[in-house]
Amino acid sequence: MTYRASWAGAEYEAAPQLREGRVWMRLRRTSPADGFERLEDDLYVRAVPAAECAWVRHVITVCMWRGAPFWVYAEREDELLVEYIGAQVTVARELDLDRIDRGVHRLWVRRAEVCELQEVAVDVANRLYTR
Repeated sequence: MTYRASWAGAEYEAAPQLREGRVWMRLRRTSPADGFERLEDDLYVRAVPAAECAWVRHVITVCMWRGAPFWVYAEREDELLVEYIGAQVTVARELDLDRIDRGVHRLWVRRAEVCELQEVAVDVANRLYTR
């Protein structure tokens, strides 16, 4: 799960940040550019007001596993931590998922076992900087 933002004609991976009651986007890139601060090798950041971005999107990765819908919560080597989004407790139990909280079921699965892996982006810009 991540955010992306379009600013000054370019698209960036981004993260929202609240500053003095306003939402800013911390834009990330892998090479130097004017106004971007180097944090570490291949990571440069710049904070801009969300209102200055052409768009801001929340991006999640979804997939199917054993015929049920999931979103990818985390990744490691050849495994994905998937969270069930089908909202049927009986299915979650049948799939032997770990119950994390009420209505939240996850499990580490082999990446090769999932299908229909795709990113879904939701435009959230106006929700970030309007009241």
